[in-house]
Amino acid sequence: MGRRDNQLPDFRARAACATSDPELFFPHPGQRRVIGEAKKVCGDCPMVDRCLTWALKHGEAGIWGGTTDTERRTLRRKGRAA
Repeated sequence: MGRRDNQLPDFRARAACATSDPELFFPHPGQRRVIGEAKKVCGDCPMVDRCLTWALKHGEAGIWGGTTDTERRTLRRKGRAA
């Protein structure tokens, strides 16, 4: 089951963000520097694809798979249009 059941997705323990401050991945709107820092961590992560897939499937908030909430909404819309 997902995070909502207090369990992390199985890939999360191997993700680059596992040793980072979780607050980095839940920036306030407009915090471009923080968003950039979070995306940099994602860019070096071997789990980035699984993370993005998880976030798209579960509607997660924050930075997941190197994307913001807005970027994932765009990806979902494009997926429906295809």
